[in-house]
Amino acid sequence: MANITASEVNKLRQMTGAGMMDCKNALVESEGDFEKAIDTLRKKGQKLALKRADRDANQGFVVAKTTEDKKFASVIMLNCETDFVAKNQEFIDYANKIIDLTISAKPASLEALLALSIDGATVADGVTYLTGKTGEKMQLSHYEFVEAPLTYAYNHFGNRLAAILGLNKTDVDGIEDVAKHVAMQIAAMAPVALDKDGVDAETIAREIEVGKDQAREEGKAEEMLEKIAMGKLNKFYKENTLLNQEYINDSKVTIREYLQKADKDLTVTAFKRLQLGA
Repeated sequence: MANITASEVNKLRQMTGAGMMDCKNALVESEGDFEKAIDTLRKKGQKLALKRADRDANQGFVVAKTTEDKKFASVIMLNCETDFVAKNQEFIDYANKIIDLTISAKPASLEALLALSIDGATVADGVTYLTGKTGEKMQLSHYEFVEAPLTYAYNHFGNRLAAILGLNKTDVDGIEDVAKHVAMQIAAMAPVALDKDGVDAETIAREIEVGKDQAREEGKAEEMLEKIAMGKLNKFYKENTLLNQEYINDSKVTIREYLQKADKDLTVTAFKRLQLGA
């Protein structure tokens, strides 16, 4: 049996994030071979992840951040099964390491992010290690980003909801406050698209059919159904597309009008919103 030292156990723990006893047992089993020990820990985590694949992981931690130059913003969602684990400092710290990694590396996709490394292990393996350590299913389920002349990140209290957005201009008085208020609008009102042109065809078709069915049930004439449904669709656009929504702090203006008050050419280029359970 290999003589495993405390420093070796601590080194493996730092590399993997696994528990001290798990690391010691893995090193004993692998006779001190770190690569084999890592494989042992991965297998343990993977088995637990597979065993719990049918469990709901709808708790977790959502966090958004921008680069120092504010030209790139990202948001991630790291899921777990219980609120207890979601509030665990190690879980929170790992989520913050992931968001920091997105800011430094700017990966192009969730798959690319999972392949990057934190403390010597890929993000995918790091999540697996946490699964093995806590016994809960965990998943890095979402990663979104926005690039623009100016970006803004809003984290709602409790880290269950976050939003990011991009604006097309920087040289506007009070631009940071404008960006903050629009980000809070996104968080509160959950728009499905930036403008009506961004609503997908499937959603439009569904809303038209729903509008027709509602009008039909109200006893409207068949030849009027299409016109009524289109009216309801326009209402849907007003309520669910960001630039057409009423501004929550002043219902007399839309978000588009609020932006134009700051600068006639100011607009949102893109936004992303993540919320636990949504």
